[in-house]
Amino acid sequence: MQLAKRAGVKVIGTASPRHHQTVRDLGAIPIDYRDPAIYQRIRELAPDGVDTVFDHVGGAALKQSWALLRRGGTLVSYGSAATKDEAGNSRLPVLKSVARLLAWNYPPNGRSAYFYNFWAGKRRPAAFRARLTEDLTQVLRLVDEGVLVPQIAAEFPLSEVGSALTLAESRTVAGKVVVVP
Repeated sequence: MQLAKRAGVKVIGTASPRHHQTVRDLGAIPIDYRDPAIYQRIRELAPDGVDTVFDHVGGAALKQSWALLRRGGTLVSYGSAATKDEAGNSRLPVLKSVARLLAWNYPPNGRSAYFYNFWAGKRRPAAFRARLTEDLTQVLRLVDEGVLVPQIAAEFPLSEVGSALTLAESRTVAGKVVVVP
């Protein structure tokens, strides 16, 4: 949201209601991610569609995210939280999503879809590491310059990593839970 705000982009951010003020403070319009009419609400705010969707939910929501895009829009999927509890091989739902994203790029529909993953790159490791290095270098430069401010909810010493994980999984904090040596 900070990068988008810096670029003058209107952002719609999903969060639980208790975090809506944080979303507003970051310059975005908050929407409750548990609202059954979430996609309808987004359409009300952007009747012609949106330019970009960053989707970490995956699963069935991926189709809804794709449908929100206007011509020229881009979907960036970077997770599959909706499929984490599915029985069987945990990689299969992610592979299905990646295949769907690739397939969506073929028809002449004026939209594009990508999967971004920090842990990928086995097929072309050198190219992947180069791209990841470039991306992280840019982000960390902006952090160093104070342009981006990491949203840190809590810090825990390494000896309390269990408590840190419990807090991170509680969905009660806005920002990241950081473990320090």
